[in-house]
Amino acid sequence: MSQKAWEIERHIRLNALPLDRRVHPSRWSEQVSSISKNLEPYTRYWKNQVPGSGAPDSLYVGMVQSMANKGYEVSEAEALLPLGLELAEKNDLDSLRPLTALLMEKTFHAPKNFDSPYWRYQHPLKWEDIVAEMSPDIESGRSTQPMIQLSEKIYYGWVGQLAGGSFGTALEGYSGEQLSKVYGRIDEYITIPETTNDDVVYELVLLDVFAKKGRLLTSRDLALEWVQQIPYGYSAEWVALQNIKQGIFPPDSGSFRNAYSDWIGAQMRGMVCGMLAPGWPLEAARLAAFDAVISHSANGIYGEIFAAVLTSLSFIQPDIHQLIDEAAKYLPQRSEYSAILSEALTILKNHNDPQTSWKILDERFKEYNWIHAYPNLAADLLALWYGAGDMSSSFSLLAMAGLDVDCNGGLVGNILGIIQPVPEQWSAPLGDLLETYLPGKETLSIQSLAERTAVLAMSSI
Repeated sequence: MSQKAWEIERHIRLNALPLDRRVHPSRWSEQVSSISKNLEPYTRYWKNQVPGSGAPDSLYVGMVQSMANKGYEVSEAEALLPLGLELAEKNDLDSLRPLTALLMEKTFHAPKNFDSPYWRYQHPLKWEDIVAEMSPDIESGRSTQPMIQLSEKIYYGWVGQLAGGSFGTALEGYSGEQLSKVYGRIDEYITIPETTNDDVVYELVLLDVFAKKGRLLTSRDLALEWVQQIPYGYSAEWVALQNIKQGIFPPDSGSFRNAYSDWIGAQMRGMVCGMLAPGWPLEAARLAAFDAVISHSANGIYGEIFAAVLTSLSFIQPDIHQLIDEAAKYLPQRSEYSAILSEALTILKNHNDPQTSWKILDERFKEYNWIHAYPNLAADLLALWYGAGDMSSSFSLLAMAGLDVDCNGGLVGNILGIIQPVPEQWSAPLGDLLETYLPGKETLSIQSLAERTAVLAMSSI
């Protein structure tokens, strides 16, 4: 019997010793350059390295793994994975091309596995259906509570997000245990912070559309701006960009042949929606749903909603535990995402020790890819729950968990930055510089970005 896709992926990750980023430079510029030159995708997606950290990865293994998570019987596709990895290692493109075609066929024509827990839950996609499934206890309007120093909170929200993303860029894709072998306890930048990654660019594009359309923006508006501005995407975003270019628009762009649509790509960019709706969680959720559907479906969408609502509520709720409990009400209550969140919170509430909790959570989510929304949601909750509002402690917990540390650091850092100013240890090394791979936005002022976000947030209330 062939190995399950999740077993192959987990073996790769647990046995990968991190590339010491104190010695080896980042490969972000090289990665973007290779994409722009249209290098052979068959080897790139069978066997690649995460550009910021050098972690080994295989999007094709992740593709099959995630279809199993979605409730499909993918054993025929799984049987092709060992040979594909072997051919990729040999760079045998002539043999790899037909094998990849077969893998795609077996993956996307796999039958449903009705024994999977996935089919026990509701998966609403339209905003009207999503909001109808939220808790009846949610607040529909904007908070009447005064939000003191809104502009400053938004500024530190951005700084916290960029600090967390920069912290995690050098670490992502590895297990926490392997990271500790190279770095020991990690509670500071391990190299000069690098703000370039594929997380923040989607938020910048949303701001551009919001500046033109305000709260009347649509998913279609956002999708057209994606293909105008964004030259490169990964996993779900890469599929969505290809779909849109072929005239497949939201919501289909996020679901059509997109195995990665429950991954973290939407969850990682919901913070800007929360900053555009401070103290107005239902509006933050709405903006997030319109954005997420471009590249994600079902639980991937709910991940962005949760990130957006957490961010929005952090303007008015400084108590982390209450913040999480309140934000959970804005999820579709009969969704798998909501059930996963509740399960993870129960574990955290029943244990005082983060190491014990993470051991349980890591075992629970071992069948999910390191970029999937669920294990990373668990890592975010772990860091927020035990971090007690301290940024260094929270980031250290994220490093202990491993996985998609830059996306997780961005969300946790944004929330903590809104609640209280970012410590100089994390803010000073960034200076006032945000670097991206978007044409025309290669270098941006963080201060100016924050000022623009604050103006937009207040101009269309």
